[in-house]
Amino acid sequence: MPQRRLGKEGLEVSALGLGCMGMTGVYGLPTDRNAMVALLHHAIVMGVTFFDTAEAYGPFANETLIGEALGRARDRVVIATKFGFDISQSGERYAGLNSRPEHIRDVVEASLRRLRTDRIDLLYQHRVDPAVPIEDVAGTVRDLVIEGKVLHFGLSEASVSTIRRAHKVHPLAAVQSEYSLWHREPERDLLPALEELGIGFVPFSPLGAGFLTGQIGRDTRFAAGDFRNNVPRFAPEAREANLALVALVSRIADETSATPAQIALAWLLAQKSWIVPIPGTTKVHRLEENIGAISVNLTAGDLGEINQALNELHIQGDRLPPAALAMTGG
Repeated sequence: MPQRRLGKEGLEVSALGLGCMGMTGVYGLPTDRNAMVALLHHAIVMGVTFFDTAEAYGPFANETLIGEALGRARDRVVIATKFGFDISQSGERYAGLNSRPEHIRDVVEASLRRLRTDRIDLLYQHRVDPAVPIEDVAGTVRDLVIEGKVLHFGLSEASVSTIRRAHKVHPLAAVQSEYSLWHREPERDLLPALEELGIGFVPFSPLGAGFLTGQIGRDTRFAAGDFRNNVPRFAPEAREANLALVALVSRIADETSATPAQIALAWLLAQKSWIVPIPGTTKVHRLEENIGAISVNLTAGDLGEINQALNELHIQGDRLPPAALAMTGG
């Protein structure tokens, strides 16, 4: 697996990471814990070194799973986790955003215990808290870095102005946000700013929550509890319109003897050398398929054809429900 560098402070990770959120719910279907541990072990064998989790996934259950599965390989992997929500200790209640310095410290201590480690490789602010100056957040993480409990700092779904302010206090290794063939907004302002500042970019939902795999049609029904049931972009009418994008990706896939998912990931990897997508999965064969994108070489002609076609498509529906969308870009 090729390696890529995030930021200027020496953080190196596999060119493709693994998003672990879906391993403890979110898509409605229960997951078998032993199967997820086995999948995580297989990812390491396949060369993945970058694993993305958060206290909010579960809540708490995802970090516990990662700690259990990756303990023996701790010195060979990079673990990213996140703070930023006010979650009751039982994990049953969310009380909004919370990035107060004392809360960040409490979350880090709890995350370290669940992850069974003495340091967090990459700590993100999950969502920007408008009630706490970003300088205070960055200063707290800087102190945690000095103490050795955190190695690198990141932000998730933050605006360019917030990124610049945080970066002045402590260097950012990475920014995480949604980016894929069907959500290209980061190209407008975010990617140029990250390139200027020397900050890596970690796209989540690089496969459009499964849509770009070609396995979801207009009449696909999601399980009860699957978050996609509440996403405007996955409403049947929007899905039908957006299938034009899937048709494009599928055609390129046929021409290059790849799968639609591999084309979507290869396109992302071709954008910048400091972009590291984190596709998630709960299936070993999908993990292997995704990793296969590393070997897909899109030519300049392929990329030009894809980009021209993308410019002519009009994606329908917001990428998140209104309440979740309101917490982005702070």
